[in-house]
Amino acid sequence: MKEKVLITGASGFVGYHLITEALQNNLEVYAAVRKNSKTGHLKDFNIEYVYLDYSDVDALKAELSEKQYSYIIHGAGVTRAISETEYNKVNAEYTANLAQAALVLGDTLKKFVLISSLAAIGPLKTLPGIITEDSYPNPITAYGRSKLLAEKMLKAVNGLNYTILRPTAVYGPRDTGIFIFFKQVSNCLEPYIGNIEQKLSFIYVTDLAKAAVNALHRGDRKTYNLSDGNFYDRHELGTLTKTILNVKTLKFHLWVNFVKLIAGISEKVSSLRNTAPILNLEKLEELIAVNWSCSNELAKQDLGFDPQYPLAEGLKETLQWYKDNKWI
Repeated sequence: MKEKVLITGASGFVGYHLITEALQNNLEVYAAVRKNSKTGHLKDFNIEYVYLDYSDVDALKAELSEKQYSYIIHGAGVTRAISETEYNKVNAEYTANLAQAALVLGDTLKKFVLISSLAAIGPLKTLPGIITEDSYPNPITAYGRSKLLAEKMLKAVNGLNYTILRPTAVYGPRDTGIFIFFKQVSNCLEPYIGNIEQKLSFIYVTDLAKAAVNALHRGDRKTYNLSDGNFYDRHELGTLTKTILNVKTLKFHLWVNFVKLIAGISEKVSSLRNTAPILNLEKLEELIAVNWSCSNELAKQDLGFDPQYPLAEGLKETLQWYKDNKWI
């Protein structure tokens, strides 16, 4: 009899790949989605949909008790919100509610895996050094602070076996975030903000999904940073992308103060419209941060984490998918 896994945020970019990996590991997948979520891309999967009210602990308990899940991978959350209050509500409070409700499963539930983010730790301010699990957390965005709060609230739920994963910048097929840069390069433009030296890190989404499923059986009550194990200078993503796409680009560097002006205007316009801005001043600080390189040695040791996709290899698959699906 297959073991049941609940995957939240299942209709999203990472959720799709979590489902793929879980099915390949012979798990019975229950995909938690919103009733208005687009799920056409999931139609070929043998999965069952569930609809959760993360604001209602009693309703969550009833749902979990009925299904008797062996595992939960909690990937639901928001990366853009109109306020810090909304970030904290969705990313932290809802995580705590689901974790608290999961206690109803008792020994049936073997593991609760939280997909957090390296943003919960924040970047280093200098080029020397590398982010580890022992680095003092100093998130520089409301998103990062909400993820750190989610981790703290999860750890405070007594009696729950959990693993927390902190992936660095995630890319891969179906991503719409870093894709914006790929789209610009495909149009022969290669924009950068400022002209400072940076150390960046990435993880291919398939490697993240494998780490999440591995964590169902390892790494009890611990937190792990995830990357492909390398770091890259600020131009390497663009250089590899234009090489793979076989295009020549106009490379240019925008003045930071000019982008700050644009970000400030974006914030004000979005505030008037009560929508979440794509670019704000905090996000800009994240984009121009000096050092996002992180160690994945602990995940290798405890989780058997073995990333298969350095940036060049991951980009080949990613860009081919975008081409095949006419995104670029």
